[in-house]
Amino acid sequence: MNNTTHSLVPQRFRGAWKTYRLGEIASFFKGSGNLLKTDLSLNAKRRCIHYGELFTTYGECITAVLHGTDREGTFFRSLRNDVLMPASDVTPNGLATASCISISDVILGGDILVIRVPEEILNGTFLAYIIRASHNQVMQLVSGTTVFHLYARDMANFRFIAPSVREQNAIVSVLSDLDAAIDASDALIVKKRAVKQSAMQQLLTGEMRLPGFSGEWETKRLGSIGRCLRGVSYDPTTDLASYDKEGTVRLLRANNVQDAVVTVTDIQYVESHRVADFQVMQPDDILICMANGSKALVGKAGLFRIQDGYTYAFGAFMGCFRVDSTLADARFVFYLLQTGEFRDYIGLVLAGSSINNLKPSDIEEAGFRLPARNEQTAIADILSAMDAEIDALERRRDKVRAIKKAMMQELLTGRVRLAKSA
Repeated sequence: MNNTTHSLVPQRFRGAWKTYRLGEIASFFKGSGNLLKTDLSLNAKRRCIHYGELFTTYGECITAVLHGTDREGTFFRSLRNDVLMPASDVTPNGLATASCISISDVILGGDILVIRVPEEILNGTFLAYIIRASHNQVMQLVSGTTVFHLYARDMANFRFIAPSVREQNAIVSVLSDLDAAIDASDALIVKKRAVKQSAMQQLLTGEMRLPGFSGEWETKRLGSIGRCLRGVSYDPTTDLASYDKEGTVRLLRANNVQDAVVTVTDIQYVESHRVADFQVMQPDDILICMANGSKALVGKAGLFRIQDGYTYAFGAFMGCFRVDSTLADARFVFYLLQTGEFRDYIGLVLAGSSINNLKPSDIEEAGFRLPARNEQTAIADILSAMDAEIDALERRRDKVRAIKKAMMQELLTGRVRLAKSA
């Protein structure tokens, strides 16, 4: 009787990875022509990439080109498997990015460093992943002070390890699948945000009424349904404790104002004797940025929902609108502060030159049309549910991003080897 068993464990890639200096296997070119952002068009037939799009538009693999140009001239054009890097920027960190283009004959504008590698040795997308994962090494190759540059002679000294092309392809396939999942999540989040924005426009203006509600809306000043409080003054040299010394009160500042529920991203601490009772946040308080050098940030609001056992106060450049819950639903008021109508009002009342300031009275004088309290709550329930759905999608996307980051650390170093396909 034959007792031999067959293992169902897949065979993994084997063999040592080889060390490369990029200049030993790559040719380097520079994009050409003074291609400007104003030259880009969605409808032009000559496909092109502006170097700025490498920062904002494209990931590790470019499979479709967004823009074209009608400009005439002699341009440098891509070959499939080329790796593109921005060659200059006002900040150095952005230069540690790379994208492999899978399309030939695409116009590549100036300030694009083109790395051309033989496909039988290196998958360009694998190289793009490697470059993005090797931020510190790329930073050592960057030169410049006010404007930073990355030259071909510098990237020629970039060193990395790589397996066989077959294993590179397998790694790229796994990471590309994760990128596709992230992109799909991003697209769905954009769609959901657009749906919510449309719902806000219709529900917060009374253009669309929910079933069962028909009463007239009444114009009211915010000051008639609550009050705006100004934040605590403090001396950052004496009142803020060090990060490793936890004070008695956590201080919310301008960077804590989000487009939705307030989160804490940069906590510092302030001694409690600097904080008055009215400057302590309560659930459903609306935190408002009252002063900032950026006009876009002034008037930004966040709904306070933190419940972690700490006491929170708000800083001197902040305000807090506290709604009388018997008169209005704080969530409904918060959504009103996200509208273009409120942004227009902020633009009219802002005072200051280098620092743009709002006064508590400015917030209290803002007027809105409000329905009855129960209709406010019904509308706020719908918008809150939309926010919860968007938040869940964002958390799921961020989890995939974290998985991708962890897998890159393992797969691009050879610490984890993939199974061979059948």
